[in-house]
Amino acid sequence: MRIWLLVLLFFSAAGVTFGQTPIPQNPAQQQNNQPIKLISSVYTKILNQNTFSSLSPLYEHNGNTLKADSGVLYEDDIKRQFFEAFGNVVITQPSGTVIYAERLHYDVTTQHAILTRNVRMVDGPSVLTTNYLTYNMRSKTGTYTGGGRIISKGDTITSKNAYYFELTKDAYFRNQVVVRTPDVKIFTDTMRYNSLERVTYFFGPTNIKGNNGENLYTELGNYNTGTDVAKFSKNNLYTEGSKFLKGDSLYYERNGGFGEAFRNVVFIDTLDKFYANGGYGLYKQGEESILMIDKPLITYVVVQDDTTQNNVAQDSVALDEEKTLSRREKRRLEREAEVENQADLSDSTATEIKAIGIPPKPEPKIDSVYMTADTLFSKVILVKDYKPLDLKLNRDGGEILDETDIDYGDDEDEFGVDSLGRGSLELDSLGLGDIQRGTDSLETKVGQELVKKAEEKIDSTKIKTAKPIVAAAKKELTVEQTVKADSLLRNNAEFPSGLEADSLLSKAITSVQLPDTTIKDSTIAYSDTARTRIVNAYYNVRLFKSDLQAVADSVYYGMVDSMFRFMGKPMIWAEGSQISADTLFLQIKNQKLDNALLKDNAFMVNVVLDTVKFNQLKGRKITAFFTNNNVDRIYVDGNAENLIFTSNDSLNIINEMFHDRSSRIKIKMENKEIIDYVSAKKVDQKVYPFKLVSAENEILPGFIWRPQDRPKSKEDLLNRKREVSTPVDPNEKPENPGKRTVQDEVIDKILENKDKILAPPLKKAE
Repeated sequence: MRIWLLVLLFFSAAGVTFGQTPIPQNPAQQQNNQPIKLISSVYTKILNQNTFSSLSPLYEHNGNTLKADSGVLYEDDIKRQFFEAFGNVVITQPSGTVIYAERLHYDVTTQHAILTRNVRMVDGPSVLTTNYLTYNMRSKTGTYTGGGRIISKGDTITSKNAYYFELTKDAYFRNQVVVRTPDVKIFTDTMRYNSLERVTYFFGPTNIKGNNGENLYTELGNYNTGTDVAKFSKNNLYTEGSKFLKGDSLYYERNGGFGEAFRNVVFIDTLDKFYANGGYGLYKQGEESILMIDKPLITYVVVQDDTTQNNVAQDSVALDEEKTLSRREKRRLEREAEVENQADLSDSTATEIKAIGIPPKPEPKIDSVYMTADTLFSKVILVKDYKPLDLKLNRDGGEILDETDIDYGDDEDEFGVDSLGRGSLELDSLGLGDIQRGTDSLETKVGQELVKKAEEKIDSTKIKTAKPIVAAAKKELTVEQTVKADSLLRNNAEFPSGLEADSLLSKAITSVQLPDTTIKDSTIAYSDTARTRIVNAYYNVRLFKSDLQAVADSVYYGMVDSMFRFMGKPMIWAEGSQISADTLFLQIKNQKLDNALLKDNAFMVNVVLDTVKFNQLKGRKITAFFTNNNVDRIYVDGNAENLIFTSNDSLNIINEMFHDRSSRIKIKMENKEIIDYVSAKKVDQKVYPFKLVSAENEILPGFIWRPQDRPKSKEDLLNRKREVSTPVDPNEKPENPGKRTVQDEVIDKILENKDKILAPPLKKAE
């Protein structure tokens, strides 16, 4: 018995002595590296002079403990110590970090560890798993290069390569990085993650996909997985269904349901053909709204003149007898039908068509309409909540206006503006209702197979109860199984290359720059869930089209009936004419101008030849109807007055002035020429020789002439606002005064039919 005790004491003493064998080191190593010590073991055996093995050894080195089922401690030829451990390896550090593995190779001098098979490092709430991990216990950094994952506070991150820094709680990931949270999935190639702040940092093409179909793209920025807040600063793009938001900088709060874009902002909704850009944009998911300031600009594309196709395919959308789809739903169905038709069209059919020589359908000419203001706001509403205006317009003129004012439904409060034309929208109101989000559970093929096998092993008598099935489904996968599952996930994932964002935005811009051929009619019955977009522009609204320009204090536009409402001293210019009123309505149907209403103090002016004389047409209201974007007829009602200067075309000399007063003036046109001119009720007509024309009678009450407010180009539209009203300067000339206008046609018609038109007998001014 004494002999065995002496043997055990000998081996123990030999082990301690071996563990304390001095190894030549530099001063820094001697200061930071202490000899490895064997604390305990079940059995220890000396294999040779430099090697001995232990059963269930427990070692201590610089405050770290190393434990395993078995291990071998040895020295090489230059006296460097190494420790090989096998089975249930556990490394515990003073910080509390614990590393588990099946095998360990530890360099005592450098404190560098290589752990293999089922490696799991637990650092507080963060757990790193892989099959191969190199870890330095001096710098407390770990690396895996064969695939692995980190789980921290609900975030699961997997990649091929990763570098973990225990001191800062930072992890750097490279090569096919996938992040999964309850709300999003992130796909990138290079990323840093801080487990304390739960912030991911991106340094290359990155997609962040939400559970509701939204996607955030960036090439430089960060995303907080705890607060769901994103901050991007390079090549950023937000997409959600048909909507796109881009800016040099992008800020997004998923829980708040809004995003902000700064500088070079672009917002597109391909479903509504809505295209806007500016210096700042605020997007809200709940109402699909966009608010833009800093030179905001909305661009509409319309068909020009008579090139519009009159026949619209009636079979593109199937209509219900009682309720029809909204135009947003129609366009979606038309897209699907177009894709199907293109797929069905074979090469042989295309060859036949080409051989037959069917001429291609001519593409319609298009024109762009640009609109800007201090603030532009647009959102999507239910069609049933939209309030279309019943202007009671009639191409036959209807009844002659009496003295009772008619309510045209243009109460400005209804459009969100006060009596001064100011918007009531709160710019700093970002509160939105919570967006319901479902959690996303990833089931890989490997995981499904394991669950299936586990269920097959359940005893048939236990299948009757629910508990064994639930327990089997929740069985944790081994590290090796998770590594395989993650590898499969990364191989099947689509990682951005950096070209997708530009391609998507380019296609979206191309789509909205095509004319909208969807039929719009506010009189039909829409489904209760049908939605439409409205646009509200306020403060210094300006509009530019090649043949039409306008200014106003505020504009409201509804896509259901394509009705523009110009409010707050609106003014429109078309060629050489200027149109003004207290409120102005302009409606487009089938991409063509259909009608216009000038309500209260309606006035039309155009200059005569190259002089300071003006033809003038005024009334309580003026109604115009169009055919193929050309004026078809005009009705002037309520104290209608027409003042026209007639001239000798060959001499370009004004001969006389014609002044017509009546309850109504009707002008009928065809091919841009007047074919009928009628004055009705209380007619009072006079002709003044030019020598009797004076400053008192050449201007109608309410006359205003402001060519300086007219936008001259798209650039001028953005860089110049309407000037403050000043006294009228009749010496200012309009643009292109030589162009013939509607009132020029009126003059010609009067001269040709003077005897018929000027009845009853005229009162000749003396």
